[in-house]
Amino acid sequence: MTSAPRRPARVHAVRKPAVRKSAARTPAAGKASPRKKTKSAAPPLQQVVVAALEDMKALDIKALDVRGLTDVADFMVIATGTSDRHVRSIAERVVEKAKAAGFRAHGVEGRTDSEWVLIDLTDVIVHVMLPRTREFYGLEKLWDLTAAKRAAVRA
Repeated sequence: MTSAPRRPARVHAVRKPAVRKSAARTPAAGKASPRKKTKSAAPPLQQVVVAALEDMKALDIKALDVRGLTDVADFMVIATGTSDRHVRSIAERVVEKAKAAGFRAHGVEGRTDSEWVLIDLTDVIVHVMLPRTREFYGLEKLWDLTAAKRAAVRA
């Protein structure tokens, strides 16, 4: 019994990613960089979330920078809806707009009761609540610290 000759294993070549050379990377001495600075320092995800909330007529939208306070997220956005149906539709629109912008919601909690819907977008956590729920829990008081208080917390 003779067996067929063995073929050598195929070796796949690994393509290296193309490296872009940019003149803007190292500006000439004495010249300003050709890149323009944007007015808003907010990350694109936060802008998408706030635009979706405004589009759905959410009330009292507040974006909090919590980078120095927790490692869970960089920003926390809190908004209010007028009814449980409004809260649910606001949350759904935020998830839709984030997905359309290329961001994935890692979790959505509270859709069934719709008193408080939490959307986890990794870097941004969105809380959409009814007015009585927002007043009861007072997340703004918990997370919104002035610069002086932040310095005291870090020390």
